[in-house]
Amino acid sequence: MQKLACVLLVDDDATANYLNQLLLKRLGVAEQVLVALNGKEALDLLHVHCQTPFADCPVLILLDVKMPVMDGFAFLEAYEQLPADQRQATTIVMLTTSLHPRDVERVQQLNIGGFFNKPLNREKVDEILKKHFGRQLPAE
Repeated sequence: MQKLACVLLVDDDATANYLNQLLLKRLGVAEQVLVALNGKEALDLLHVHCQTPFADCPVLILLDVKMPVMDGFAFLEAYEQLPADQRQATTIVMLTTSLHPRDVERVQQLNIGGFFNKPLNREKVDEILKKHFGRQLPAE
């Protein structure tokens, strides 16, 4: 399977970031994995990594819903203000532990590539790759 150029993990839980990085590395999903602890850090990383069309801009963002400083919803609002050329090749998938009906309804109204409950696992990664990148993980 051809690897994605860059994936951005956005989660305030350092353990979740570490485990997701290990999972993505073990599955051979991405050439590069960036990590941000909140939406503001994620926006800062995007400004650095998405300056030119040939930059290492993330093609996939795995975004937590509940975070301090800037949560997933606030990140998405700010992200929509970025230039279209910085957003066009990026798929955003939200990850959460919250099954509160209000959060689920809000997420379903957003222009994102998907919504999954944590933890991230092989099956969820495979589903994301198939749906958005036309790729499939090799059989175990």
